[in-house]
Parts: sequence; C-alpha cells; structure tokens
Amino acid sequence: MDINFNINEDFNKLQLTLLKKKLLKVYKGGGASKIEKHKAKGKLTARERIDYLLDEKSESVEIGALVGDEMYKEQGGCPSGGVVVKIGYISGKQCIVVANDATVKAGAWFPITAKKNLRAQEISIENKIPIIYLVDSAGVYLPMQDEIFPDKEHFGRIFRNNAIMSSLGITQISAVMGSCVAGGAYLPIMSDEAMIVDKTGSIFLAGSYLVKAAIGESIDNETLGGATTHCEISGVTDYKAKDDFDALNKIKNIVDKIGDYNKAGFNRAESKIPIENSEEIFGILPKNRSDQYEIRAIIERLVDNSEFEEYKKDYGKTIVCAYARIDGWAIGIVANQRKVVKNGKKEMQFGGVIYSDSADKATRFIANCNQKKIPLVFLQDVTGFMVGSKSEHGGIIKDGAKMVNAVSNSVVPKFTIIIGNSYGAGNYAMCGKAYDPRLIVAWPSARLAVMGGEQAAKVLLQIETASLKKQGEEISIEKEQEILKSIQEKYEAQTSPYYAAARLWTDAIINPLDTRKWISMGIEAANHAPIEKQFNLGVIQV
Repeated sequence: MDINFNINEDFNKLQLTLLKKKLLKVYKGGGASKIEKHKAKGKLTARERIDYLLDEKSESVEIGALVGDEMYKEQGGCPSGGVVVKIGYISGKQCIVVANDATVKAGAWFPITAKKNLRAQEISIENKIPIIYLVDSAGVYLPMQDEIFPDKEHFGRIFRNNAIMSSLGITQISAVMGSCVAGGAYLPIMSDEAMIVDKTGSIFLAGSYLVKAAIGESIDNETLGGATTHCEISGVTDYKAKDDFDALNKIKNIVDKIGDYNKAGFNRAESKIPIENSEEIFGILPKNRSDQYEIRAIIERLVDNSEFEEYKKDYGKTIVCAYARIDGWAIGIVANQRKVVKNGKKEMQFGGVIYSDSADKATRFIANCNQKKIPLVFLQDVTGFMVGSKSEHGGIIKDGAKMVNAVSNSVVPKFTIIIGNSYGAGNYAMCGKAYDPRLIVAWPSARLAVMGGEQAAKVLLQIETASLKKQGEEISIEKEQEILKSIQEKYEAQTSPYYAAARLWTDAIINPLDTRKWISMGIEAANHAPIEKQFNLGVIQV
C-alpha cells in the first residue's frame, strides 16, 4: 500500500466534492423563492431552457459557472454572473448558448455579466460556431452603470460583436423570453433571426414608466413592445412563440437547416480510452503543491491508449513535449515536469521551473506543431523561469522570450489545463489567459499568482515591517508573525482557483476526469474555423 498515494487521493477527492457542492449552490441561481416566482409566470429557468434546447444525452460543457463567486456581496451576490453559457449540440450541430438568468436581479447586467457575454461571443468568433441568445433581462444594473457602460470591453462591445459576427457569416439566433429593454433590445435585433414569446416577452428602448416620465404618454408594456406589436406592427421580430417550449423548438428547427461548415482539417482517428486508470490521477497529484510527481504519469491517464511520442526526451527535461491523441484528435502536449531532473551536464534542475534548455525545446516543438497543423495542449504546473546569476548569464531572458514569442504567434488552436501552480511569467509562457487559448480550465488543485504564497508573503512582510518601522513602531517577533499570518491568509485566498474562476481568468474549474471531454469538444469547435494566418515567429534573440 502506498500511503502517500492514499493521502493524495483522499485530499484531491475532497477538493472535488467541495467543487460539486459549490456548483450545486450556483445552479440554484437566485434561490428557491426567486425560481418559484419566475416559474409562476409560465417561464422555464435559464438552465431548463438550455437543457431543453441541447440534444438529449449529448455532451456539453459550461463556461464560467463560477463567475461572480463571492463577488458583489453588498448587492446580494451574482451567481454565475446572472447568465448561463454552455457549449453543446443542437440538432447535431455544435453551438454556444447564452441564457440570462432572470432569478438573479431580474437578469440585470453586472460588470462581470458583460465580461462573460463577451467571452461567449469570443468563443463563437474564434471557432465560427453558431451562437444562440435566450434573452430575459432587465438591462444594465444601474447602481454599477459606471463599471459596465462606457469602456471598450463593456456593454456596447456586445452589439459591435453582433455586427462583426454577422459580417463573418456566424449564425446568431435570439429568443426574447422575458424583458429586453434599453440598449439590450439591440442584441436580439442584431441577430440573424429573432423570436419573441407571447405575453411573457417584451422589447422596448424604454418601458411604460419611462415613456410616461419622458413624453407623458400612458401605455402598457404589452402594447408598447409585446409579441403582437413586434410581430404584426413594427416587424422587429421574425417569429411569435406561444411559450418557452415553442420558442426553443423553433430554434432547433432553424439550426437543423444550417449547412455544413468549412473545416480546419485537424487530424482525427478512432477514439481510444487510456489504458492506465484515469482515476489514479487523484493519487498521483500531490496534496502539497510543492511536492514532486511525474507528469508523464498524468499524461498517460489523459491520452488515447496511454500512448505518446516524446520530443527531445533527454533535453530540456523540465518541460515534456509530446505528440499524442485525445478522443482521436491529434495534439501536441507541452507540460511542466514536476520532478527534480538532471540535465546532460549532470546539473540538477528543479521541477516546475523553466530553464533555458526547456524553453528552447518548447519553442521548437510549438513551431513544429504549427508546421504540421496540430492543436496544442498546455498542462501547467509551473513556478516560473529559473533565476540567479548562472541562469541570467546563460540567457534565460532571451530563451524565455523565444518561448513567449512562439506561444504568442502560434496559429493553431491552443488549450490550457492548469493542473497545479501557475506562477509569474511561467503562466505566460505556458499559454495563460492573456495568450488566447481557445479554452482555459483549472483543476481544483490549481493556484494562480505572480509568485508562490510563501515567497510573496515574505516579500510583502519586508515591505510592511519597513513601513511600520519608518513610522517609529517597534516590531516584536510576535507582531511580525501576526502580520505574516494575515498576509499569507489574504494571499492564499487570492491564489485559489475559485478566485480566478469568479473573475473569468479561467473558463471553468473541472473534474480532472472531464479533461478529455473539454479538449475534444474544444478541438471540434476549433475545426469549424480554417486557419487563415501564416505562422511567423517574428524577430527572436538566438
């Protein structure tokens, strides 16, 4: 019996249980009473709408389920950012669906709501997959309008995207299933086709109260902007639906008629499950984020038939590069090795650290994958680049820059899985959020920060104590330990995968056993978008 394996397994499965509990709470949206009130109007919830729309028993993944977690407490919270986003299949075609959750502040838009909607559109644009909007929203959350209205990546960007997506030939279909007011009224009308549910759906730039205040006209909301008005008088909407089910059936029928798409042509063979038991990931992955483990053991439990062809195996050993398949799709893997290794010069190298030789190897491998049109999968457990005089004199900065350059200019789809640590420039070089991975997800064991908690806390402690001493305060050892503990607790909270997921720095926190599904569906989506740009590394320091 391997005691460490069992300890790791218990810990990681407990983390997974905590994730599931958190998600179950999120799935309740605004809570039982709000759901009851919503359904009393004859409406389905946002999640019920999506579940009905997506093909039965088909795979799907949810983007940003934990968005807004522990945020906006003064406003009563914003579970899932008040909007549900899923990638799935409608009439056999892969689509992304965006549904306002009217049980959360009547579907009002918080700053994070806009960010999540823009992310959904970004996924649609990058992969050229149809997007479906299920609209049920009271518009911008007015107390926070300054954080959502005027900037480049705010509310208005959504309508600009509508227009650009239309010009790119990306199918957009909207169903107005509740309120649709003010600027939000443009979203469905800028879609290719829009429908409205009779009696419950309404579209207007200003509601009856505002109309009365502005121009003195007395009119009810249904006459002002209900289904009959827009389907028979204004011509704003294209279809009238008698209820939610009817609207969703109409969407299914429309999507069913969409023609085939041009393919990027990524290589796919018959899917094979890993020979090694994937469940063993929980025992291999250490409880302590500083402990060593063999990354190849993780790779074997993710890839088809547990087979991979390793590139430059004996060079640059702190990064493992390999060709493999996941669910039949050919992929190139770039993964941080967490074991202490010995290089060709018999020098010890720390696991999880990027050295000059490993950066050099990864750069070349990324270029090869671009040459062969092979999607890239980054498995992150990185503490950063090697520091110290030996590394600096060896040119770690230019070698690191080469790798960042290759990742930045890569034209094949990139997918990032944060397994463990994601610190500093290591996050960038291993295709962090800023480097446009098509999807980026984290395991519950992930940690994201500019540096590790222990190092950061010591640096921050030095700054804090120096400041207090300047003010003439004497710092005892006890006081110093108290300050250190406070800093560590705050820093630990900010490095949590939930902190990152809440702010959409990652698309989801996932069960490690779902990694294959996320990568496979991601590549399938990416296959809708032929590569148009030529791979060019640009100017690099050699």
